[in-house]
Amino acid sequence: MKNLIATTAMAICIALPAAAESYQPDPNAKPGGNIVITYKDDVATLDPAIGYDWQNWSMIKSLFDGLMDYVPGTTDLRPGLAESYTISDDGMVFTFQLRAGVKFHNGREMTAEDVVYSLNRVTNPKTQSPGAGFFWSIKGYDAVASGDAETLEGVTAIDPSTVQIELSRPDATFLHVMALNFASVVPQEAVEAAGDDFGKKPVGTGAFSLGDWTIGQSLVFAKNQDYWRDGIPYLDQITFEVGQEPIVALLRLQNGEVDVPGDGIPPAKFQEVMADPAQADRVVEGGQLHTGYITLNTQMPPFDNAVVRRAVNMAINKERIIQIINGRAVPATQPLPPSMPGYTDGYAGYAFDPEAAKAMLADAGFADGFETELYVMNTDPNPRIAQAIQQDLASIGITAGIKSLAQANVIAAGGEADQAPMIWSGGMAWIADFPDAANFYGPILGCSGAVQGGWNWSWYCNEALDAKSTEADAIVDPGRADERLEMWSEIYMEIMEDAPWVPVFNEQRYTMKSARMGGADALYVDPVSIPVNYDYVFVTD
Repeated sequence: MKNLIATTAMAICIALPAAAESYQPDPNAKPGGNIVITYKDDVATLDPAIGYDWQNWSMIKSLFDGLMDYVPGTTDLRPGLAESYTISDDGMVFTFQLRAGVKFHNGREMTAEDVVYSLNRVTNPKTQSPGAGFFWSIKGYDAVASGDAETLEGVTAIDPSTVQIELSRPDATFLHVMALNFASVVPQEAVEAAGDDFGKKPVGTGAFSLGDWTIGQSLVFAKNQDYWRDGIPYLDQITFEVGQEPIVALLRLQNGEVDVPGDGIPPAKFQEVMADPAQADRVVEGGQLHTGYITLNTQMPPFDNAVVRRAVNMAINKERIIQIINGRAVPATQPLPPSMPGYTDGYAGYAFDPEAAKAMLADAGFADGFETELYVMNTDPNPRIAQAIQQDLASIGITAGIKSLAQANVIAAGGEADQAPMIWSGGMAWIADFPDAANFYGPILGCSGAVQGGWNWSWYCNEALDAKSTEADAIVDPGRADERLEMWSEIYMEIMEDAPWVPVFNEQRYTMKSARMGGADALYVDPVSIPVNYDYVFVTD
């Protein structure tokens, strides 16, 4: 957000990012056409307050809009349903001016009351939104979360086109939160008419609307002819076919029947695809805000000893693990991925040095090693990665039994303080909800995540770092953005000293597209509209 905000005596006034101002519809785009996307699994919901998985994220993003958005294919914030906004000098009050004439798919014009309703709905415990906690900084959130209040004290419709949001404390991530799917604006009458079926009967303001949904077979999205952004979407229709095995989807793409395999290139076929120039030419590669890691439960002996945790870090051969996934990653040195602001350049992490690791274990009182358990999700390639980790640990005297379980069972084990000594996070590894260093801390390394059912599976809680993170996120002045990022860098370096994780790799994303698909490659590996930004892709035939 550097250089986007100019301070006045009354408020911090926000201008459009240069990238957002200059972003124009693709002059080569040809309007019209229908594309076919495949997925192995059916879609659970299209309710933006509920949906929180890989395949429905970009679908929901094309059906709904929030006050904020991102420049396509980037992590640069830009206004969405808010045409402009201001922030008070103390960073506590955000005032959003809404765009005029925006309509829901049911034809009704959106107003500020819809924004108020949507934020109250997503934070209401009755909605059971997995994203409710993102809105913690809004004044009155705690009262709503506890059931003591029905509405957020800090959210007010000043007039039909103006929304004011007051925070309980400054939060530098707040505009990113307003760009999350969870902050999408929905019409109250459509939610109430559909009841529990709103996830199957979604109504938003997005570039597409739901045309048809045959459970277990397909979903059809139709172009929103009244979409408020000029010139998009390009496509008339998107058909999502579900129940398609990834290998079958790849064969169908090769035969011209599929345009994008939503589950990506099957690992077993990756080398074959890349060895064929005709197919490799249609492969799109992009970085993502992702880190795959091993958690070390700091509440379970002997991982309550930081020296033991450092020794484990030095025992893991990351390069060998990356080869298991056909080289589709780079070694991780720290929790943040390289593309995330706040990443510490030049930090090498723990060197792969089994002999030094054995010496560290001896110094910690474990010269003969010890026995432990490594939990892993039971889908390929995760069990194979777990075996490689097991072998690395054996080389320094640690005997690790592998518990290969369904994803839900691994998640449940991680959410219990005394159940899983080690977890390989693959298949569930953290991909940032928004491109800010804070998002890699609170849920998975902060004290707030070290609770039953939480995602901090190392059960690491450093209250001093929690306080420092709060201090960093209170810096909302863009002139101090570098200072804030330096604080986050220091936080993650201290975490690496404590070593509650073994950061293993930062995975690259690979997908394919049919020969007729157009649009910048970045749209097919969009870091925010995971996996594809459907609003801006097009067909060339």
